[in-house]
Amino acid sequence: MIGLFNDSFPPIMDGVAVATYNTAYWLYRMNQPVCVVTPKAPNYIISEPYPVYRYSSLPLFTRKPYRLGLPEIDLTFQNKLDRIPFGLVHAHCPFTSGQLALRIARERNIPLVATFHSKYKDDFERAIPNKTVVSLLMKELIRFYEKADEVWIPQAAVEETIRQYGYKGQVTVVENGNDFAGMPNVDVFKTASRREMNIPTNKPVFLFVGQHIWEKNTALIIDSLAMLRDMDYCMFFIGAGYAADEMKQRVAEAGIQDKVKFEGVVLDRNVLKKYYAAADVFLFPSVYDNAPLVVREAAAMQTPAILVKGSTASEIIGDGINGFLIENSPQALASKLRSLMSDKASLHKAGQNAAATIARSWEDVSAEVHSRYLNLIDRKVTNYRKNA
Repeated sequence: MIGLFNDSFPPIMDGVAVATYNTAYWLYRMNQPVCVVTPKAPNYIISEPYPVYRYSSLPLFTRKPYRLGLPEIDLTFQNKLDRIPFGLVHAHCPFTSGQLALRIARERNIPLVATFHSKYKDDFERAIPNKTVVSLLMKELIRFYEKADEVWIPQAAVEETIRQYGYKGQVTVVENGNDFAGMPNVDVFKTASRREMNIPTNKPVFLFVGQHIWEKNTALIIDSLAMLRDMDYCMFFIGAGYAADEMKQRVAEAGIQDKVKFEGVVLDRNVLKKYYAAADVFLFPSVYDNAPLVVREAAAMQTPAILVKGSTASEIIGDGINGFLIENSPQALASKLRSLMSDKASLHKAGQNAAATIARSWEDVSAEVHSRYLNLIDRKVTNYRKNA
C-alpha cells in the first residue's frame, strides 16, 4: 500500500491538496493500492474511489480554512492505521501528517519520500514575530527532510529555496501534473465558457486562483486593477484565505467593486476549468510560491500567466513566449495588461505555447511517480538484506 500524507485535502483546495488528490487518483486508476492520510474536515462527504483515512482536527483560525491535525488523540484512527500494510509513505508536508508518515516509515522500516512544496519560512515569519523561534522551527523542518529516503521538489528552481533553508542532501525534480492537460478543441471550449458565463467576446477577463493571502502579492493585483478603471474588464478571484475580507475592502476602497468578483472556493473542477478557459490572462505575481500548480492549469486552457521576473515560480516561463514577466510593481502589471489587451495575437500565441510546454498530464506524472516508488522500495529491500 502506498500512503500519501498531507495536511490539506478536499474540501481544502490548495495546490498541494490537488497534487495529492490526483496522484492518488491516477495510481488507483493504474490498479495500484493507494490511500490518503489527512485531517478530518467538517461536513465533507468522502467521494474518492480510494481509501481516505482522516484523523481528528481543529480549525486553524489564523489560517482558514486549514485544520490542525490531532492524530495522536484519535484512537479509532490509530487502530485503522496500524492495520494498513504500507510499503512506502509519501509526505507532502513536514507537519502533522509528515511526522506521522515519518513515524510509520521508522517503525516499519519502509521508504519515506518527502516533497518540498512551499516556502515555509514565509509562513512562520508571518505567524511568529520572534526570529529565534522561527530559526528553531526551520531547523526542525530541515531535520525532517534529512530523515527522508528521497526529497522531491516540483521544479528545479525550488532547489535554491531548500538550500537557503539549510538542506544539504540530494533532491530529485518530480514535476506536478495537470488534470486539464491534453483537452481537444480548447478554442471552442474557451468560446463556449465565455458564452455560458455571459461574458462579451471582446471584454478583457483576468483571473487569480489561489489562497487569498497577502503573501501571494494579491495587493499588487488589486492596486494594478485600480489603475485600469477606464478599462471595461472583469476580474475573478477564486479561493479563500485569511485576507479575503481585507482584499474585498481594498477593492471597494479603490472603487472597482463593479469590475472585480470574488467567487470563493470552487470545488467542482469542471466549473473551475471554465473560469480558466474564459480568462484572457492569469495573474500570478506571487514571489511566495515555489511551483504553483494553478499556472499550469491555466496553461492547459491556453490562458498564459503573468508572473514576477526572478521569482521561483517564473522559472518555467519564457517572457513573451509561453507567458509574461514583469517587475514587482502594480504599475508594471497595469502596463502589461494594457499592452496585452491591445495585442490579442501575442496573447493567443503565448497561450498556445503555454499549453504545449508546461501542461503535463497527471496520468503521465503519476506513471513516473509509480516507477520511482517501485525503484525506491527495491533499493530499500536490497539494503535491508545486505545489512541483515
